[in-house]
Amino acid sequence: MPPTSIVPVPERRPSSQSEPLGREALERVLARAAELQAAAGDTDSAMQEGLTEAQVLEVAREVGISPTFLKQALAEERTRVAVPEERGLAAHVAGAGTASSSRTVSLSPADALAALNLIMLRDECLAVKRRFADRTTWEPRRDFWATFKRLSQAGGHAFDLLRAREVGATLVAVDERNTLVRLDADVSRTRAQRLQGGALVAGMGIAGGGAAAGVAFLVHAMLWGALAVGAVPAAAGVAVGVALARTHRQTVGRVQLALEQVLDRLEHGDVRRYVR
Repeated sequence: MPPTSIVPVPERRPSSQSEPLGREALERVLARAAELQAAAGDTDSAMQEGLTEAQVLEVAREVGISPTFLKQALAEERTRVAVPEERGLAAHVAGAGTASSSRTVSLSPADALAALNLIMLRDECLAVKRRFADRTTWEPRRDFWATFKRLSQAGGHAFDLLRAREVGATLVAVDERNTLVRLDADVSRTRAQRLQGGALVAGMGIAGGGAAAGVAFLVHAMLWGALAVGAVPAAAGVAVGVALARTHRQTVGRVQLALEQVLDRLEHGDVRRYVR
């Protein structure tokens, strides 16, 4: 019987502990560590509490992510405003109740906030509402001069931010020379007014259709004919009411554009007129 040949099995060498992990491997390791920690019920470890910015930067350095991009991503996360996703009839018919925009500008947070404040006060006819550590909010001025400027559209400016109930700015430093600015405008009050107007018009159409149907039934004593007569003004009223409510979408678009224009002035405009 011929001797059995033995095929050598290649030795599996363990990877070096100093060898850096790839991005996908890092994600798998972190996910597995979190899974093991949750299974063990460990609630006091650093993983449960989260990582500090220095730790996140160190992890990014290990997987080859640029610290500049990571700092901008951290700044975007810190300026993120938790706005619940809008659902329901109001959002479906009239559109969003908020508008927002963000931009990284080559200014310090103090200079960016000073420029924003003067833009809002001088150019947009807003007044300071609240001041926080990294966030400031403004509201429309109600005085005669602000109303006159809006109605006359002085200088060809539309003053669309006056349509918002409140405009807020959140600023977070990306590095020593750049700041991430996020602007948010609350236009939910305008949406409510358009919805109320649309509902009133639709209600008047339905009421008119009901009255027309009643008269037609009394005259001709034909139910289906009366319903057909009443359906015309009722359908017209509902259609006009929905169209009126949908005009709020144009308001959201104009406010969104106004926020972008403010950020344009910060990013590309001559900020020396705002910053001393």
